[in-house]
Amino acid sequence: MREGLAEGVSTAQEVYRKLGASVRRVISGKDEVVELCLTALLAGGHVLLTDVPGVGKTTLARAISSSVAAGFSRVQFTPDLLPADITGSSIYDPREARFRWVPGPVFAPVLLADEINRATPRTQSALLEAMAEGQVTVDGETRPLPEPFFVVATQNPRQFHGTYPLPEGQIDRFMVATSMGYPERWAELAVVRSQVERRPLEEIEAVVTAGEVAEAREVVRQVQVHEEVVGYAVSLAEATRQHEAVRLGVSPRGSVALVRAAQARAACRGRDFVGPEDVKRLARPVLEHRILPHGGTSSGDGAAHRILHEVLGSVVPPA
Repeated sequence: MREGLAEGVSTAQEVYRKLGASVRRVISGKDEVVELCLTALLAGGHVLLTDVPGVGKTTLARAISSSVAAGFSRVQFTPDLLPADITGSSIYDPREARFRWVPGPVFAPVLLADEINRATPRTQSALLEAMAEGQVTVDGETRPLPEPFFVVATQNPRQFHGTYPLPEGQIDRFMVATSMGYPERWAELAVVRSQVERRPLEEIEAVVTAGEVAEAREVVRQVQVHEEVVGYAVSLAEATRQHEAVRLGVSPRGSVALVRAAQARAACRGRDFVGPEDVKRLARPVLEHRILPHGGTSSGDGAAHRILHEVLGSVVPPA
């Protein structure tokens, strides 16, 4: 069993390596962000990218989708977008005198939800069931989504005009939340030069299949997690709930997401077991957006970051 798991981990690591090399052909100087997105992909989670326009959020999502030989859908979220525009609906066909189901863009292995916070909360909620359970219920019928199913959502900072804050329940569905940030000068020079000469995004070809990603996800689920490491992840979540400055702490869903992400990180590094360092390294991108401080927001004012920093300093990891 151990030998079989080690072989599977090697396969998952190779999938990660191929995807990383492909995405970095387009995204320069953002290795940590690329790593987080691919970790979430192999862990079966979803990614939320929050940043100002023009720093490469959409390009990153397109680079990941182009690297996987699977279907891709992009939804540009706007205030007039309706839930049915995402999930699909039944349309009356006069020729056949019956209603015909027309699936929406959510029925794709990779979904880019661009500027998700420009749509109303009603439309945003159309993704709740899809992201949490991998299915969509419309007109009383439940339809499964393809496997793998991966959502990359981008959003503008809260203070931007024409945005609606994501509900806490929606934010909690994202395994990882991070930002691109402005590139360093050398990276921006490389981006500008490459865009002048050609369009690198159009040159990306699929390097792995959807089946290989699904297989890698199965391997990640088998990566061993010691009880003390699980306890460490739960202790971090508990500490956020008990912090005096926190109004809403990390839920059990956050604890599960942290352990699953840690499993993926271990597998991507060729290990068949999770270490405390995996949990600690992923705590910020997995937990911070789930913390709602008193009198603040879960992102944008730095309060959640400071709280999590204190929590990481107070909870001792297992030896």
